[in-house]
Amino acid sequence: MEKIQNQKHTKETLYYSISGMLERASYYGFRALVVLYMVGETLNMERTEALTIYGWLVGSLVFSQIIGGLFGDLLIGNKKTIIIGGIIQAIGAFSLCIPSTIGLYLGLFLVVLGSGFFTPNIISNFGKTYLNKTKLLDSGFTIFYLAINLGSFLGILLIGYLGETYGYNIGFVISGILMLISIIPIILSKEKGMDEIEKNEFPIGKRILNILIAFIVVGLFWGFYELSRIRTFDLQLQLSEISTLGILNHLWQSINSIFILPISIIAIVLWTYFYSSQFFKLMLGFVFGVISFGILFLIPEVPTEQHTVTYLISLLFLVISEIHIAPIIHSILTKYSNPKYLAILISLAFLPTRLISLIFGLFNDKLFDNPMLGLKIGIAGMAVVGIGLIGYVWWNKKTTYNTV
Repeated sequence: MEKIQNQKHTKETLYYSISGMLERASYYGFRALVVLYMVGETLNMERTEALTIYGWLVGSLVFSQIIGGLFGDLLIGNKKTIIIGGIIQAIGAFSLCIPSTIGLYLGLFLVVLGSGFFTPNIISNFGKTYLNKTKLLDSGFTIFYLAINLGSFLGILLIGYLGETYGYNIGFVISGILMLISIIPIILSKEKGMDEIEKNEFPIGKRILNILIAFIVVGLFWGFYELSRIRTFDLQLQLSEISTLGILNHLWQSINSIFILPISIIAIVLWTYFYSSQFFKLMLGFVFGVISFGILFLIPEVPTEQHTVTYLISLLFLVISEIHIAPIIHSILTKYSNPKYLAILISLAFLPTRLISLIFGLFNDKLFDNPMLGLKIGIAGMAVVGIGLIGYVWWNKKTTYNTV
């Protein structure tokens, strides 16, 4: 590790993190209510129809983010696109208060469009604030990642509770208000001009290779993550019924979010003062992923109460794995891309994740019948990618040494 000197986080980090946190709270709070609203007394939809619409909502976000990236980089600028996206998303949340299918479809369309404008551009602008101090990119994006995870967790808790307790309209209104508030830090923030950013001096071949590796790695990680969740959910259901640790039922599904807070803080502090290769961190992420899945594999298909601690240890290692991968991917894309087209690149990074998830989803029936099979595939896949990254880190060190 190399000690980082004379590089500090700025108030822009705080502004963007608060904005991202509020947007995620708004979006995930809205998502927590929308299916319940569709099957409720107002619209009275069939559950299968509501889940189909929800699936289209989530799936179409990939394409709206590409549109948002194009608008931000090529047409109106990233900051304006973030602000316009936030306003559109807020109007979408408010539109859901119209008690009809017209209000529903209008609201869903605007939320998807607004989120697509907002998300890639805020990530892009956040990353650009670190382009003159790239050794802090990893810790900066980990701060941002912690903020959006806190927002997601609190949004589901707050908006989900208020919506179910006092009416769905209350939840949608709060979602819209949070979205409007999320724009304020963006307005206050200073956007990095292209003339203020140091020129990327990496060879074009290395930049393309690193970006391609990042695209492949992020897709595979979340694909294997989804495969393990089939087994994880199965264990959650069983352990929540027999565990004597006093964990509330609704908290079982949020344990990952609870673990993310301390692990992220440790990573932020460590990576703020000490620098190590981004691909070394990715390699560690897959190593920890193999350990997590391996521990999970030790739990028999029908667990006992004593396996609760084993399960929690497995989730802890999975969160450590996630922190070494999810924020680092955006850090790599920021470091090696052309900043003029960073929002477009960020938006395209969602494609491999979606594509691999769709491919793995073709085998869901077999995996639900045999959850341990998904876990075995996850262990093998994580191990192969981890070995590949070990080789790439070694090759990078060797070529750098030979160049010097």
